[in-house]
Amino acid sequence: MSSLMEAVRAGHTATVVDLLDEMTDAERRSVVPELKALRKELRTAPWEADARRAYSPLFVAGVACQTGAAAVATWIAAADMRWSQTSPALLLRLLGDRSQEWLADLTHRLAQRPATSGVPYELMAGLVWLSGCPVPATDAYVRGWMGHLSWAVQRKGTLLDRLRPDPHLPQLVAALFETNDIGGLLEWPRGEGPDSWTGALVRLTAEGVLDRKVMVDACVARLLRGGTTTEHRVFLRLLKLLELTRDEERERTADWLALASDAVSPVASHAQSLLAAPALDGELAPRQLAEMSAAVLFRTEKKLVRAQLVLLGKVLTRDAGTAEELLPAVAQAFGHEDSDVQERALKLVERHVKKVENADVHAELAAEAEQLIPGLRARAAQLLGTAPAAAAPVAYEEVLPPVPVLTRLAPAPVSAAEAAEEVGAAMASEPGVAGFERALDGLVRHAYRDREALLEALQPVLARRWWNSADYDSESRFDGADFAVSDAEDGLDLLLATLRGRVRLKTLHAFVQHGSTARECGHSGLARAFAARLWEVAYRLQTDPLPFLLSTPTWSTGLLEPDELVDRLDEYRRLGARVSPADFAQALLRVRRADRAAAVRAAERAAALGTPEGTRLTDWLSEPGPGLPTARRRIFGSRILLECGELLELQQDFPAEYRPLGRPVSVYGDRWYCYHWSDAIRQHWLALLPERRELVAARMLRDLSAVAVDDARGAAAVLPQLAESGGEAGEAVHRCLAYGLGARHPEDRLAAVDALLTLAARGQLDTARLGADLGQLVRRGAVKPLRLAESAKVAAATGANATIWEMLRHTLPVLLAELATNGTAASARGLGELLAVAAECAERSGARGEIPHLAQTADRRGSSRLVTQARRLRSALSPEAAA
Repeated sequence: MSSLMEAVRAGHTATVVDLLDEMTDAERRSVVPELKALRKELRTAPWEADARRAYSPLFVAGVACQTGAAAVATWIAAADMRWSQTSPALLLRLLGDRSQEWLADLTHRLAQRPATSGVPYELMAGLVWLSGCPVPATDAYVRGWMGHLSWAVQRKGTLLDRLRPDPHLPQLVAALFETNDIGGLLEWPRGEGPDSWTGALVRLTAEGVLDRKVMVDACVARLLRGGTTTEHRVFLRLLKLLELTRDEERERTADWLALASDAVSPVASHAQSLLAAPALDGELAPRQLAEMSAAVLFRTEKKLVRAQLVLLGKVLTRDAGTAEELLPAVAQAFGHEDSDVQERALKLVERHVKKVENADVHAELAAEAEQLIPGLRARAAQLLGTAPAAAAPVAYEEVLPPVPVLTRLAPAPVSAAEAAEEVGAAMASEPGVAGFERALDGLVRHAYRDREALLEALQPVLARRWWNSADYDSESRFDGADFAVSDAEDGLDLLLATLRGRVRLKTLHAFVQHGSTARECGHSGLARAFAARLWEVAYRLQTDPLPFLLSTPTWSTGLLEPDELVDRLDEYRRLGARVSPADFAQALLRVRRADRAAAVRAAERAAALGTPEGTRLTDWLSEPGPGLPTARRRIFGSRILLECGELLELQQDFPAEYRPLGRPVSVYGDRWYCYHWSDAIRQHWLALLPERRELVAARMLRDLSAVAVDDARGAAAVLPQLAESGGEAGEAVHRCLAYGLGARHPEDRLAAVDALLTLAARGQLDTARLGADLGQLVRRGAVKPLRLAESAKVAAATGANATIWEMLRHTLPVLLAELATNGTAASARGLGELLAVAAECAERSGARGEIPHLAQTADRRGSSRLVTQARRLRSALSPEAAA
């Protein structure tokens, strides 16, 4: 081993540098293979002391000994070399004797690397100085430059002071506007003074260090290009701080028109404000203003639309000659989703239509007026002198999604390889009920047939599991109180570890004999039942493997056909297999009893088996459909929750771990020690009791309330499965749905809308109950009206106008009564939006009738959103009176 390699392995960087200084180029090249071999060796154990000691001198030697710029750039930017902690100054010293052309090549190769490569800016900047090459305007270089200046807190002076002497400032600032996702760096440090990026750039522009026209053009171009919210905010702030003159604004009229039409709301609003003065001064041609208005009035942001209508009104008042070009643009707002915007546009047309003499313009306005809501449409017809077309009345038809079709589980995996694939897929992502049950049944079947073949097929899956390491004491991990089968992945891990011999038999036996020792919480009944079958299956894998599972469902909801269960019990009898109590208990809870004819036929077949399980199944199928416990409401802060009584049929003749399913549910159960954090587990809880979703919903109700009350995310994802499940959709199901409709996050609200439409399509939605629940929850502050209005609007947009109206007509009286009694109400904010959705649904569905307390709200003074939408709803419900 050479002295250089000895010094590298010993970690003596200074010695390595001295040795390199004495070596010729040929000697340096000859040692490169040894350096690469050492690097490969260190990769296998990068955190060991020898590796950490050797990395810095290895890095230095590799940079100095390689001759090609590409090889040196690759060595410097390598991921395993980032921890060498070698100073850029030392690298620059080692590279200082290379030619300027070579250094320029290296500079640009390093600058072209992604910023995540971590190439130090100081190294790149030093190479630029040594080579005299143009500064590279790449993403990595610009970010490095910005970070170097922003984080140079040890230096004196402000960011402005550090920027001013930079010889490459114009080139780098120009590159800054071309760099993607740069907004976060531009916002640090924050503020607008000389120590902020925006403040410093504005000051340098004012001093003439930066060209003003270039800065303004670059800023506008960046806003036109778009980007993240942060970038819009930063570049818009910079543009405003530059304080454009009137001439500079006029030069960029085309840019403002484009931004007002297509940019994000804050940028569009600023562009709109810049166009106001030219429009009022006659510098903006009516045709240009009309084109801009057609785009802006199509936007959903009400603030922008209203501001545009105000601008159009001012221009029409100033110059009557523009009416023929601008009023058709105003009429574009007749189709806006907001009825207040429609009314504003109609008032504008009413005020200026007399200035129009062209019959074609009148015809165009009349055609656009067909988009107005019914009440405004009649006003427009009277204004324009056109009678509404006497068309035959069209009966309203509700549009609901098709009733979901149950999905039958695919047959069990035929081979061990197929079973291993199913398990691997289930472990890689949340498999759902169908995927989990197929993987589980495949494991059980093939462990019974050929355990060794199954283990061989599972090797790729086992190699990735956390417990399958030679130096990991996984047995004690499964013994520990901190392990619980709390989701599908935990359950499959338990079975795989058992097959691999990583779980002690005494651990499995203890759970089977004594059950869970976890602290109780509101979900314990569901969680214990879910875990019990898996622990018992794991125990049987070690002692007496099951030929297959009795409880594997027929359908993806967890439902099991009674004839299929009888066939399985018959096969057990033929094989002489011992039934697992937990597996059989789960099968009983899943077996379909709602179809009484099929249940009676299967009961007769089960009785003929002559086994205890056959007799038990006969008795179970002979009983009437599943009952529900008594329930009562409980107020818990702003929440309205449910407490349920007990169900004796779920406590008699069931294993101990299943009996909590029939015990009372209290809202005061201990929830602070709950470990059921997985949102995905809820669908598996539903599959425990596929004909008793009320029992599951009551235990999930607090979780669902959190998406509205606590702004939690994700719990409402189970609502579509809840709607597709079986059994009565009672108070608990509807209360869960109510909280989901008021969820903070859009994805949770969409899941609730999906569930609502599914229940409606199945004829199981009680709109009166749901509407009344929503009214009480809004009144108590648990559900915010704006969120509910958004959910209702989305549902109505699918064609379910009558369904949403029937729901809201039971919600609104509760809120309007509070408003009428107190004059104000906590729920008043957003109530106007809710009334707007109700009015839209009533108009489309042809609803008629009266809403308690609506008249008092409609008769209020003023033109607030609340009052105008109350009047609109009253007119929709009583069109004859409105006429």
